[in-house]
Amino acid sequence: MGHSIRYLDYGRPNEGAKDLVLLHGIGASSERWLRVAPTLSKYFRVLVPDIIGFGYSDKPTVEYTMDLFQDFLAGFFESLQISRPSVIASSFGGHIAAEYAIRNARSLEKLVLVSSAGMMRTSTPVLDGYIMAALYPTYENASNAFRAMAHDSSAVTEETVVDFVNRMRLSNAKYAFMSTLLGIRYAPALRGRLSGIVAPTLVMWGDNDKMIPVQYAKEFREIPGSELVVLKDCGHTPYVEKPMTFNRLVLKFLAGKEVML
Repeated sequence: MGHSIRYLDYGRPNEGAKDLVLLHGIGASSERWLRVAPTLSKYFRVLVPDIIGFGYSDKPTVEYTMDLFQDFLAGFFESLQISRPSVIASSFGGHIAAEYAIRNARSLEKLVLVSSAGMMRTSTPVLDGYIMAALYPTYENASNAFRAMAHDSSAVTEETVVDFVNRMRLSNAKYAFMSTLLGIRYAPALRGRLSGIVAPTLVMWGDNDKMIPVQYAKEFREIPGSELVVLKDCGHTPYVEKPMTFNRLVLKFLAGKEVML
């Protein structure tokens, strides 16, 4: 694509370790995965990109369509010689990953969709607050948005809020965010196409997700043989609020390992 993409690469813990790619949500960055990535990197080569338009990756003045994000992901895999990875994808990242798994059958080893976007056709007050924080990135707006997103507001750190504010003040950040919202609206519907996903899939949701309510989780059961896990007392980002539980469930699914954390 000719764009600069920032990513974290934890390296290969052993010669036979497989690739695991983590995809963040809209307006986020690779930092959102820092509570779980180090543990996962003991078992996989973990790669965490800032999706094009977000984090500290390039934010070109283009239309942020689903096709663009598919090209981004395919290009990321190709440039880093990532072959048949497993993918853990959150929220908007889940929408990208699900679409990729539909278009590229047998290209993924396994798929974990966390509080995935792609089914909700109307907004929620919490999502509206998050969009407001992206457009008007003050500390107060961002703090309120992240606290509303979480079940346990103590999981929201000052560092998270400040980093979001700083990134949304970068050149073209607001444009990329709003263009992506349009891209989501006009993306091909997942409903009725999820049966095309052949990768074993785990769907994970927080029972108190007010950003994308848990009622949408059942719509992803259209994926053949998929498993659904709902975490109690958890909001939109289980890997932030309940990292140990998250890693235990994910490692059991991805590697068949019962891990005591």
